[in-house]
Amino acid sequence: MPKHILLDTNVLLHDPKAMFNFPDAEVLIPIEVIEEIDSFKRDMTELGRNSRHVAQVLDGLRAKGQLGAGIPLERNSTLRVICDARSFQPEGRGRRDQLRPDNRILAIALELSHAPDADTVIVTKNINLRLKADALGIRAQDYDVDRSPDADMYTGWYTVELEPAQVAEALKGMPVDLDFPGLPNEYALLRGRGQEKPCALTRFGKLPNRVYPLADQREGAAGIKPLNLEQGFALDALLDDRIKLVTLTGKAGTGKTLLAIAAGLRKVFSEDQYNRLLIFRPTTPVGRDIGFLPGDIAEKMRPWMQPIYDALELIREQDKRATNRMLPPDILECEEISIEPLTFIRGRSIPNQFIIIDEAQNLTPLEVKTVITRVGNGTKIILTGDPHQIDNPYVDSLSNGLVYILNRLRGSTISAHVGLQKGERSELAEVAANLL
Repeated sequence: MPKHILLDTNVLLHDPKAMFNFPDAEVLIPIEVIEEIDSFKRDMTELGRNSRHVAQVLDGLRAKGQLGAGIPLERNSTLRVICDARSFQPEGRGRRDQLRPDNRILAIALELSHAPDADTVIVTKNINLRLKADALGIRAQDYDVDRSPDADMYTGWYTVELEPAQVAEALKGMPVDLDFPGLPNEYALLRGRGQEKPCALTRFGKLPNRVYPLADQREGAAGIKPLNLEQGFALDALLDDRIKLVTLTGKAGTGKTLLAIAAGLRKVFSEDQYNRLLIFRPTTPVGRDIGFLPGDIAEKMRPWMQPIYDALELIREQDKRATNRMLPPDILECEEISIEPLTFIRGRSIPNQFIIIDEAQNLTPLEVKTVITRVGNGTKIILTGDPHQIDNPYVDSLSNGLVYILNRLRGSTISAHVGLQKGERSELAEVAANLL
């Protein structure tokens, strides 16, 4: 049975090489999709870059044949651009202009479905188009090639019950062998069977069955102390210079951003491990130009970065109360702290810095790749976000850049992930996050 895959514009803007990911099928791209892609080519955003990339890929395929006739691809598939020449004639132009691109895709799918034994599928990230296709009896699906498991299913830490004697060994600073293997930099709470306390906080090393006790993090960072188990795990990963990439996920109020900034301030000002603390927070939509607002970059970004300034202000107030102050009085004006838009990161090399990407769930996998490949020697990068609070229309909880990088680097000896579960902002905020 011949299989026809109709690609929507948003799929190609999400992944410019999506056309190569459908084996044993005829991949069809309507001319209207190319026209829509062309409208983005002048944008100085990730969408604009992807638009130009799609055009370059299609232009390169022209060397193999005529796009309208079909071009062979790998894995027994072909690519064809659907173009009805009659619709470009004066007498047919009006009818073509009346059809929106989505409706044109539906019309093509209906026509293809009339062929005997044909299997036609629309692949789109547009939920409404999938709904309309279903109403017409046309198969439609999301582009799921780069979808990752739900981040809620993987917290990066476990609770393990052992013999009390083994827990006692861990509390003395000795490594403990477990009955099951773990991935490097996963965490384990060791607890005696039938006992709530005492318990030991440990982390897996390179040996799959052995865990090592964590350093005492009760002093916290920049006056911010861990308030629960998972925050303790997160702070350990943030402060360990051997871990070059840390992902933190969790609902609002779990302390992701606050812990990351506090750890960065400690590393920059107290330990002098990094030259600067560099903080990125995507604007909405991601990569959109910050516009013609008056002022310098910091003033333009202030509305988008206000949560960062709030966290810095809270940390400064905590530091003031500390016996030994770690931060300078003018922390918000220090050159060692830089708050920048993601728009300008492409092409840079960033060595010896502590980088935080806040709200990383609004990035696409390609944007996350762009950010991480900017990292130079001696740099540590932290990605924080809630995969269930996404403002970018081109990604969802399973296809955003945060969960993508989490799952791709899972098990790497230089990365760690902690899923934060308990909200600590306030009792009201925790109740609202759970019930509203």
